[in-house]
Amino acid sequence: MANFLTLLIIFSFGASIGSFLNVVIYRIPEKISLVYPPSRCPKCKHPLGKTENIPVVGWLWLKGKCRWCHTPISPRYPLIEAMTGFFFVLIFQHFGFSWLTLGYMAFISWLIALALIDFDTMTLPNSLTQSGLVLGLFWQGWFGFNLSDGNVKGLVLSLFSAIVGGVVGIWLFDTILIVGSIVFGKAAMGGGDPKLASMIGVWLGWQGVLITGFLACAVGTIVGIGAIAFRLMKKGQPMPFGPYLVIGAIITMFWGDYLISSYLELVGF
Repeated sequence: MANFLTLLIIFSFGASIGSFLNVVIYRIPEKISLVYPPSRCPKCKHPLGKTENIPVVGWLWLKGKCRWCHTPISPRYPLIEAMTGFFFVLIFQHFGFSWLTLGYMAFISWLIALALIDFDTMTLPNSLTQSGLVLGLFWQGWFGFNLSDGNVKGLVLSLFSAIVGGVVGIWLFDTILIVGSIVFGKAAMGGGDPKLASMIGVWLGWQGVLITGFLACAVGTIVGIGAIAFRLMKKGQPMPFGPYLVIGAIITMFWGDYLISSYLELVGF
């Protein structure tokens, strides 16, 4: 019972973060303050009450419509809240009570916001990639310091590893961007993708960002071929790469160590 209650609390906390992510996803591309005005109906502009703002439950209680003008409210909002809560529970289940859990909860919040903004607008705002990178450096330093029982050497080594991961991420995808542009005669990806890769490298290290890049390319290729085959998009039509980087990063976050060890065992190391 206690375990279920703990998971429910973590899910609720994650869903609350997801509610704020909905604000971030909509307002940052529109260059609107995240604080003011408060949450309101986009049609009649009526501010949402406290009960209407409860993550997931508020949408269900309103039956997916504004209480005042009855304009339909997209189910995407509660889905993002529920998805964030679900990921928070998965992180807790995987890493338990630890600094990794807190750090990765923050990391995945940035990833969700960036993935959906890129999906909506084909852009990756610098304000998010840069703040996520800086937060990752702070967290890596703090994590290394605590892991080594307050030894400064642990802090330095952890920060160095994070910086190397960030450099590998941006160099790798800058190279892909340049080479792809030369080969195809047009931009192979957006300028924000290398910055997102650098942020991921800071959080997951240079090995993690390499795995992330491989998985992102694999998933993106499969989805792209499938979308063209089912005529959901045209050949050569641009598609956001950020969501695939995020998928690769999430897989690496949970199973990166296993993938690395499996690869090393496969090649005989």
